Amino acid sequence: MESVQAIKQRFGIIGNDIKLNRAIEKAIQVAPTDISVLITGESGVGKEALPKIIHSLSHRKHGKFIAVNCGAIPEGTIDSELFGHEKGAFTGATQTRSGYFEEADGGTIFLDEVGELPLTTQVRLLRVLENGEFLKVGSSKVQKTDVRIVAATNINMFEAIEKEKFREDLYYRLSTVEIHLPPLRERKDDIHLLFRKFASDFAQKYKMPTIRLEDDAIKLLNKYRWSGNVRQLRNIAEQISVLEQNRSITYETLRSYLPDAGSNLPAVIKNQKSESDFSSEREILYKILFDMKGDLNDLKKLTLELMKDGNNGEKVQQENKTLINKIYGNESEIDYEQADEEDAMEILQIEHQKSNPQPPVVEDKYHFAEEIEEEETLSLHDKELELIKKALERNKGKRKAAATELGISERTLYRKIKQYDL
Repeated sequence: MESVQAIKQRFGIIGNDIKLNRAIEKAIQVAPTDISVLITGESGVGKEALPKIIHSLSHRKHGKFIAVNCGAIPEGTIDSELFGHEKGAFTGATQTRSGYFEEADGGTIFLDEVGELPLTTQVRLLRVLENGEFLKVGSSKVQKTDVRIVAATNINMFEAIEKEKFREDLYYRLSTVEIHLPPLRERKDDIHLLFRKFASDFAQKYKMPTIRLEDDAIKLLNKYRWSGNVRQLRNIAEQISVLEQNRSITYETLRSYLPDAGSNLPAVIKNQKSESDFSSEREILYKILFDMKGDLNDLKKLTLELMKDGNNGEKVQQENKTLINKIYGNESEIDYEQADEEDAMEILQIEHQKSNPQPPVVEDKYHFAEEIEEEETLSLHDKELELIKKALERNKGKRKAAATELGISERTLYRKIKQYDL
């Protein structure tokens, strides 16, 4: 069994990080077997190197090694690419074609970005992993293949399983052994080594002197987040090697090539929102609660009027025409003067009740509804005010548009504005 250092020299892997060495050790140990391997890690960390190591150290090393980027093949043709098709299976299939699994019989297939596979293709792949059988597109004849599968992905597989974008049974088949490659930002001591290696390679390629980083530039290099990992570092080294006349690279020069170099934030937060969006699901739930509370209060008012007037429904309907229109239909006209008078009456009534508390008019069986209303108002008052302010801001003060967004009538919104003194 070859050592980790010998493997790194053979495949041009730079770095002495413990996690990197452990990943290579696992690849060496699993190579002589035929079990499936899943390689995980962020985009650009160099996942494609491990399948080559596994294939070269296995008993299949004299067979074919085929690398397939699952994310680059259109969904409509990926089954044909992987498993082949029969003549006339679909429009354009003028002849029988062998797929990758048939071509790689006795060898190794590397499925890069396996998390991008369509669900129908995942079912076919699961059958290959279970018993080595597959069907060509348009064929009913079962074919056998002896293929070692190594897969790689940069997505969180458990999240994909929860969202039903990836089959759980296929994940456990692929990840018999899982190898994780660490991101470049966790390999601080390897960053400058890699940069020097890339700088030397590009100097030979373009026949020019090798660039060299000054001390403050090296500190910036090690401090930077490197979201694109080794791939991004290689691109930066190539850009500087080609574009800079001065081969001694200063802090300011390097910083000009690094996007967002002045920020140490672990992620970029997008502040842009569409005008009609709420900031969170909780805010939407609060809005629904407010709508329900308003409807409940209106219905309680109507019920109370009916209880007072007995069966005189026409009188109640005439006196509460505005309220009935609000609940059961859209208002065509709004009398703002009448709304002002009602607001004033409500305020006087509330002040009178505070100074002279009276027992509730309704019977005891309705008393619980009044108590719920008071507790709900205390808990939701601030959130209701915040929702109204945001709706007015998004609609630039236009009450009609704001009321439509909040799902209430314009008159109700007008009364709320008066209530909160907005």
